[in-house]
Amino acid sequence: MTVSTTKLADLLDSPVFAMVATIQPDGSPQQSVVWVKRDGDDVLFMSAVGSRKERNLRRDPRVSVLVSPPDAPYTYAAIRGTATFESAGAHQLRDELALKYVGKTYAQHVEDTPEAGTDRREITAIRVTPTKISGRL
Repeated sequence: MTVSTTKLADLLDSPVFAMVATIQPDGSPQQSVVWVKRDGDDVLFMSAVGSRKERNLRRDPRVSVLVSPPDAPYTYAAIRGTATFESAGAHQLRDELALKYVGKTYAQHVEDTPEAGTDRREITAIRVTPTKISGRL
């Protein structure tokens, strides 16, 4: 199966939801849905510090990010790679992602959607540098 790099870039630049898979301490998978942004070939998302996803990636930085266009559910790209942390840019990334996905800054989103602002944990930006991309896109 092949993945068009142009189609993947276009998909990652759209407000597509991604499934991130990390490795639990017992070796089992842990998955969560995230907002994503592309930076060149890398994929960025954010996580709360202390969350299961963040702790898993600090222990073992291997990660998989799966994206599938909503209008073509039988096509996908699986991006496997290594995660690194970028705490300094986390709040800027959160605003960029909020603008991309809901059309408002994070503060505006929280103001309009009170339940969105109930999580007051510290956040970190996570960068996934791909080592392998597979799928059919």
